[in-house]
Amino acid sequence: MAEISIVGPADGEPALSGPATVRIIEDGSTTSHRLGMAEIVLAPHTSGPPQHRHAQHDEGFYVVSGTVRFTSGEKSFDAPPRTLVMVPPGAPHTFANQGEEPAVILNTFTPDLYVQYFRDLREMTADGQPPSAELITDLMTRYATEPATAAGG
Repeated sequence: MAEISIVGPADGEPALSGPATVRIIEDGSTTSHRLGMAEIVLAPHTSGPPQHRHAQHDEGFYVVSGTVRFTSGEKSFDAPPRTLVMVPPGAPHTFANQGEEPAVILNTFTPDLYVQYFRDLREMTADGQPPSAELITDLMTRYATEPATAAGG
């Protein structure tokens, strides 16, 4: 018989720390890899990744607290708590916290392809040094992701 999975507030898998923290709360093992989930906490005045697009997975962002600035191409908008932003494959996007309080986001990946990206990024930053933009771009390409500018915006 299948069993439910419960991940409490102190559980999960830490993937990144610093101004942007990521905690993997569903790595796909419970969902037959159909869905992965992470909690992202952005400190005030923290930017996210460079604008990018995914080729093989949908990505969702549910803002739990704070306000998150999302950018897609040339358009930007502020998402307050209880806002859901769904990003289909191919759509350019990034996010940031320009506010004065931390922002908490529930992040989904369908399928769970991007969970391993966060694990690999954790390994790249284990020495405490931020990786170069070139290393991050190389890592993204392993997970069917590219900088938005590589495909015209």
